[in-house]
Amino acid sequence: MKIAVAGTGYVGLVTGVCLAEHGHSVCCVDIDEKKIETMRQGISPIYEEGLSELMVKNRERMTFTTDHEEAYQDAEVIFIGVGTPEKRDGSANLAYVYEAAKQIAHTVKRDCVVVVKSTVPIGTNDRLEKLIRREQKAQVKIAVASNPEFLAQGTAVRDTMHASRIVIGAEEAFARNVMLRVYEKFDAPKLVTDRKSAEMVKYASNDFLALKISYINEIANLCELVGANIEDVTAGMGFDSRIGNKFLKAGIGYGGSCFPKDTKALHWLANSYDYEMKTVKAAIEVNENQKLKMVRKARKYYEDFAGITVAVLGLTFKPGTDDLREAPSLVNLPIFLEEGAIIRAWDPIGEAGYRRLYPSEICYCETIEETLKGAELCLIFTEWREIQEIQPELFVKQMKKPIIIDGRNCYPPEVFKGGQITYESIGRETVCGEA
Repeated sequence: MKIAVAGTGYVGLVTGVCLAEHGHSVCCVDIDEKKIETMRQGISPIYEEGLSELMVKNRERMTFTTDHEEAYQDAEVIFIGVGTPEKRDGSANLAYVYEAAKQIAHTVKRDCVVVVKSTVPIGTNDRLEKLIRREQKAQVKIAVASNPEFLAQGTAVRDTMHASRIVIGAEEAFARNVMLRVYEKFDAPKLVTDRKSAEMVKYASNDFLALKISYINEIANLCELVGANIEDVTAGMGFDSRIGNKFLKAGIGYGGSCFPKDTKALHWLANSYDYEMKTVKAAIEVNENQKLKMVRKARKYYEDFAGITVAVLGLTFKPGTDDLREAPSLVNLPIFLEEGAIIRAWDPIGEAGYRRLYPSEICYCETIEETLKGAELCLIFTEWREIQEIQPELFVKQMKKPIIIDGRNCYPPEVFKGGQITYESIGRETVCGEA
């Protein structure tokens, strides 16, 4: 099928590449000419495992353009995968979605299905359909369908190629049949429902996972107070098939482009109907508070951070991505900088993005060894494999004072017992180093 995709971020580009891998002819549209030229060379503008390789492999089936008219006019299916960033009040900004819909309405010249892949509030597809019918120029049939994505950054290609489910929201047979043809070669359960239910599936899924993370972080905080071990607790919980063992890893909160935005958007939507989702509101509050645990733990050792050399291992919100959106490091490091700390940081992927935010305030290091050298405190924000493989001796050898605050529970506390290292993690015992 001939498919166009509006937007080349995590959702749009991954969707387009994976559709091409399944034999469709795909044209990706973006307003950034420099970005388009990069993709024409087979280079992904985002870091995502396996994405560049698939772009090269499917080069003959993929085109990239800034000309939306060229892309949309004879496409059978047009996916909208543009961003829906959070507004100040927590609601979703749909400006890019509406702009893409108007461009589609003005340019299509054949019957087609417009598919909203972006995460949008419930009822958005209905409003888009009205907008498109009001704005369309050609006398053709344009149907609107909801097809939410369920990919995770760092595993987006795998999550799309081997999807846990494919949800299609459509109000008419034409759209349903076209969408089933699009996904004919995808081996995944397919749910065909109405558009509002499809939109809700996305929010309900993401917010449930966010709830699970915030809940286990609260249990971890209580474990620290009563002397329990969060990892033994979650292991015991995970044996229960009703609970499962996914998203039970304690840490310093969720980040990224989905959970923070989607929890706030659903909370805002409920409030617009004069209804408060107390569980979602609590998850948001717990997560914001959890991100500051690193600073609070650090203050046990230093009343203020003036002149203290701090080694920072990991900057992104999770491994496998260069995305810094809502990363806990962005909440904590400004506090250390404001108090005069000297920060040395290492991240295998996220450094470039951080340099744009802090070009000179932070010393970026090429190796972990260089980062730790002379440090009086080490903060771990991301569980990169390279960090998990560090041996305790390296901290002792390189650091002036081997105090480690591990926000991702990268190591078993027992490996530090009887040594010189002070080690704090989340929901587990603190190991006090011997002088």
